[in-house]
Amino acid sequence: MNDMQEATSPSSGPARPSGRPGAADSSADTPVKPVIPAAAAKRANASVIGMIIALVLSIAAFLPVVLMNPQPKSEGYRPDIDVASVARNAADVAGFTPVAPDTGNAFRANYARWEAGTGSGVPTWEVGYVTPKTSFIALVQTTQANPTWLLQQTKNAPVTGSRNAGGREWELRDTGKGEKSMVLNYRGSTVVLSGAAQLDEFATLAAAVVGSLDAGPAVTVSPSSPAAP
Repeated sequence: MNDMQEATSPSSGPARPSGRPGAADSSADTPVKPVIPAAAAKRANASVIGMIIALVLSIAAFLPVVLMNPQPKSEGYRPDIDVASVARNAADVAGFTPVAPDTGNAFRANYARWEAGTGSGVPTWEVGYVTPKTSFIALVQTTQANPTWLLQQTKNAPVTGSRNAGGREWELRDTGKGEKSMVLNYRGSTVVLSGAAQLDEFATLAAAVVGSLDAGPAVTVSPSSPAAP
């Protein structure tokens, strides 16, 4: 009888674990929020504030430099080239009076120089002009032109016609890629105008070149010097 009571006793079942499983599961799903110590947070804020102050001080130090050196205007730097003065100085070396076209203020020269022709063997007077339409025309004058040099100056462009400017017929050469040249043999020298400007601007400068040539003495080519083609 005692054995039967022990077999059916409620206390003989498997023991349940203590505590509530549901509570344990819910605590495992709750995210843990990191807590930054107050001292670390204070140091982080101090670093950010320090960076901002340093940036403001750098801008304040650099700003006067920027204000004292303003940006150039859109038209850019415009060198003051007195072509007539440079031409007079080059005349003794050149052996002739280089052209100094008078275009008023329409064309602006950005260089004027005498080249001894060490590489090409042809000494030249050279002037670069910025046109009213902000294009460019290079002027080259020499008393010792030859066919090879002329092809180099005109970029091997074929003769495509002629154009009257200043009362003279200029030979027109066109590369077909925007670059063109006008060539004139007059009063003992050869003048080549080359660039990508429009023909009306070429004609204006060419007329001024003829006026300069007419105003100066004609060039006398010595028998030992190669004549212009």
